[in-house]
Amino acid sequence: MKKDDDESIMTPTGLPENAFRELGADEEYHPVMAPAHDQKEVTPYSVITGLVMAIVFSAAAAYLGLRVGQVFEAAIPIAIIAVGLSNALGKKNSLGQNVIIQSIGACSGVIVAGAIFTLPALFILQSKYPEITVQFYQIFLSSLLGGILGILFFIPFRKYFVKDMHGKYPFPEATATTQVLVSAQAGAESGEGGQAKTLVIASLIGGIYDYLVATFGWWAETVTSTASSWGVAIAEKTKLVLSCNTGAALLGLGYIVGLKYAFVIFAGSIFVWWIVIPLMGTYGAPELQAMVPDMIFKDYARMIGIGGIAMAGVIGIIKSWPIIVQAVGLAGRELKGKSDAAKQVRWQMDISMKHIVFFIAIALAAVLIFFWFGVINTLWQALVAWLVVLVIAFLFTTVAANAIAIVGSNPVSGMTLMTLIIASAIFVAIGLKGTSGIVASMVIGGVVCTALSMAGGFVTDLKIGYWLGSTPKKQESWKFLGTLASAATVGGVIMLLNQVYGFSGDNALVAPQANAMAKVIEPLMMGGDTPWILYMVGAILAAILNWLGVPALAFCLGMFIPLSLNTPMLVGGAVAYYVSHSSKDQAVNDRRRDRGTLLSSGLIAGGALFGVFAAVTRFCGFEYANPLSDGLTQILGCTAYALLICYLIWDSKRVK
Repeated sequence: MKKDDDESIMTPTGLPENAFRELGADEEYHPVMAPAHDQKEVTPYSVITGLVMAIVFSAAAAYLGLRVGQVFEAAIPIAIIAVGLSNALGKKNSLGQNVIIQSIGACSGVIVAGAIFTLPALFILQSKYPEITVQFYQIFLSSLLGGILGILFFIPFRKYFVKDMHGKYPFPEATATTQVLVSAQAGAESGEGGQAKTLVIASLIGGIYDYLVATFGWWAETVTSTASSWGVAIAEKTKLVLSCNTGAALLGLGYIVGLKYAFVIFAGSIFVWWIVIPLMGTYGAPELQAMVPDMIFKDYARMIGIGGIAMAGVIGIIKSWPIIVQAVGLAGRELKGKSDAAKQVRWQMDISMKHIVFFIAIALAAVLIFFWFGVINTLWQALVAWLVVLVIAFLFTTVAANAIAIVGSNPVSGMTLMTLIIASAIFVAIGLKGTSGIVASMVIGGVVCTALSMAGGFVTDLKIGYWLGSTPKKQESWKFLGTLASAATVGGVIMLLNQVYGFSGDNALVAPQANAMAKVIEPLMMGGDTPWILYMVGAILAAILNWLGVPALAFCLGMFIPLSLNTPMLVGGAVAYYVSHSSKDQAVNDRRRDRGTLLSSGLIAGGALFGVFAAVTRFCGFEYANPLSDGLTQILGCTAYALLICYLIWDSKRVK
């Protein structure tokens, strides 16, 4: 790797020392690839490989997500494959090309999430209402136009999220992917491979660990208080439950997120699981008292989280209003010919705002035409639907990006549910209801869901590029091609799977998120009860949290995401705090923290890659009858998790 005279000191992560912390007043960040020189990024190899990754992972993610109910994140596995391919082919200076491969290929995960969370609900409801029809072009255009809007709406905010907020957000997924790319590159070029070796070992430990527990179940994937007789008794009487996922990937994710945000997220979970659910289960209606805590959470308490996320999103929009105004003002200045683009350096150069405005106008016109001729067939109703998409997709872009930047998890399903509720209420008011209202709402929900999913995923891609020194304009331009390939693939896979398996009846596809959407949309459009009170409670709570100075979005995310997934976030954050305060020498603490970040990135990468293998194993019909009792697997789960924590602490503290 070329080193400039002014290059920052490299840490054990392979990145400059100031990559993860806030910059001083006169301090600048210098990326891995020299910003003063053009880099080898967009080549036939990188574009073709990225497209292949987008198609393959779109098909795999859609197939596995609908078939076994397990959605995996494609960015990290694609980065690993890109690095492996470039090394196998003996390519030099391949870092920039690998970023483009990852950026194009990562369209798969976000497009799949947007599509399978919403559109299969139409097939689910079709079994009950045969007059509902679903065409390929509706799925394809919903995913394509939503993805394009997500890209275009986010580009004006790139500078704020990835540059101006440097060191203020943890960006856990972007961190892990960047470590994969830069560590492998550094190892290949130095011939030593110290960083790469550390990352590979951690990836193997995390991957094998997660694969064994997911495939063979030799220890419990989730340890819970209800596994014991006393825990069952407490749950029956008080509805109190404590659970923790023992996965390696979530432990690593918690480490990178850090104790501050992890604690707030966990507090949101504790509020729901230890206060709201016990109150509902003890003093609620008889049907609530008869429910187990998990069902109360899924059917009732989680709705408070949805309302909270929506209000936190509105608050976030209000707080981000100066940024939104700044982005719009920049567009206006460029349109008037007052652009300062000539002063921009290569690695901070976006697509011209003139072009962005032009493309947004074309995309919005295409959305209106699609709604008018392909979904609703009434101009003024199509206009209303168009306005809903425009307002929600644009305003909630910053919310989705903010969530990804903080916890690496996009609350897109929660925001989409809120979009469906708002859109459905509006549609009913203008006379669009029944089965035609269902189709309109779900297709529109698909556009918004994909747009928000893309915006959240795109901030990860651009942050990776920022750390490494890629050209944003090139990432942004070629993202459209990946979106086109992914949308076509996902549409075809959904139609095919509906023909082969179906979404209802025996041996039907699981599609858990789509089933949740169908459950919400049916009473709205066909007549039924909607939990408005629970949504309002969540909204009021988010407003109070904001007034108290508590990060409302992080807290409400904790209310929406199951407790078992938030507890390991707290554990990982606590480990990060301990490691970074384990010495009296601050320099040693910093090096230990950075090594822990590298190790955690390996745990996340290994968990993501081997998670795909585990899903494929399950799909292929492999069944393993675990002879161990539930009690023993719980004990072994605690033991295995403790050993994993000890490994992370021990290896991090090896730095002296």
